Amino acid sequence: MEAEVDKLELMKNPVTLLKELSAIKSRYQTLHTRFKPIAVEQKETKGHICVILNKTMTMIQELQKLTDMELSPLTEEEKTAEKQLKSHMPDL
Repeated sequence: MEAEVDKLELMKNPVTLLKELSAIKSRYQTLHTRFKPIAVEQKETKGHICVILNKTMTMIQELQKLTDMELSPLTEEEKTAEKQLKSHMPDL
């Protein structure tokens, strides 16, 4: 209990708060620097997936036209999957 009281008293000290804030900012900057390339790569990968998926869908439609085949309507599960995919990738 005494340690908690000491900690609370230190928290009232503006100098201690500024040091804590400085340490938090430094940690945030380190994490941001570390994870920024991952976020960029993730965005690029998502873009490539969208391009490939769009090309695949176009190819399927062309094949359907050439063969005079039509796909059966989507099942509920397929409709749900389509909605989820579009919510994560609005470019589709």
